[in-house]
Amino acid sequence: MLVYRIAKTIYTDRLVASGGAARWNSRGQFVIYTAASRALACLENVVHRSGEGLLDGFRVMLIDIPDDLAVDAVSVEALPADWFDFQQYGFCQQIGGEWLRSGRSAVLQVPSAIITHEWNYLLNPSHPDFARIRLRQTEPFTFDPRIKS
Repeated sequence: MLVYRIAKTIYTDRLVASGGAARWNSRGQFVIYTAASRALACLENVVHRSGEGLLDGFRVMLIDIPDDLAVDAVSVEALPADWFDFQQYGFCQQIGGEWLRSGRSAVLQVPSAIITHEWNYLLNPSHPDFARIRLRQTEPFTFDPRIKS
């Protein structure tokens, strides 16, 4: 399975997690967020880079997850109706934290809070199977100037 991540060029030479808090992880939990498509990876940047600008140099990372690698999944049906609301970050972070602590898999499929029926994939760099996940290549990525951050 190929997944995508768009980041500033200086951060695209390897797969690394910052440990910053996000929807599915608390601060200090190292997770790499990826998306099922370039388009979703683009939108994730647009909504999370508000005020930071989209004009700096970016690249899209093409990341290969072997098809035989176990992938845990969070079902939308198992979440509260308003799970995508900012107020539910704590709830989602508990789910992601439990997944990290359990060590069940190197990959967690989670629903996109931006687009219904789309998926993001979280990568756990501490899991032994993470060594099988490969950064296949990077490509230049330019945000259309009509997109406003």
